[in-house]
Amino acid sequence: MIRFENLEVTFNNNTIIKNLNFDVAKGDKLLIYGKSGIGKTTIFRLLLGFEKIQKGSIYFLGKPLNEKTVWELRKKIAYVSQDLDIGGGNVFNLIRNIFSYKTNIDVPFDKERLKELLFFFRLKKDILDDDYEKLSGGEKQRIALIIAVLLNRDIFLLDEATSALDNELKKKVIEYFIGNKNWTVLAIAHDRHWLNQPGLKIIKIGD
Repeated sequence: MIRFENLEVTFNNNTIIKNLNFDVAKGDKLLIYGKSGIGKTTIFRLLLGFEKIQKGSIYFLGKPLNEKTVWELRKKIAYVSQDLDIGGGNVFNLIRNIFSYKTNIDVPFDKERLKELLFFFRLKKDILDDDYEKLSGGEKQRIALIIAVLLNRDIFLLDEATSALDNELKKKVIEYFIGNKNWTVLAIAHDRHWLNQPGLKIIKIGD
């Protein structure tokens, strides 16, 4: 599905990623692991077309990633970063507004599914009436994960997406994403809850 071939990333004349090669097949669960500042998030940004590839190639369904193919790929990806900024105001309206974006406009907004996910992620229904900016870090992270699931994508990019959750919920959420055979998951994380997951392929970046 996705191939990274001889990928190289240089920052301030310092090569932080060199000759990175790996394939991602449908249903794969991969953990990109390495110390902070080594360029892990950059891999996601290159895949999404947010940054230009300096050296090497990324392929999607056998085609080189470019301005045209990156849009096809984005329609299949749900990206959850460590800090989600979707603006201020009513949580429900902010979630609903995401389905008006160009890449999401064909995805139906499922209010019943939203209620189910709030329960699963241990959030009260009343949170939908709250001001998003006043939520805690853990609440914002759970809202981000809920949005990702609601978008009904095939591929999930999870960048430290469980870092603000308590250990019990973190384990539950990780098992939820890893356990879905139809989902392709690429995660960036540092903690043992990810490292201890059976069947998870680990891509080590750096020394």
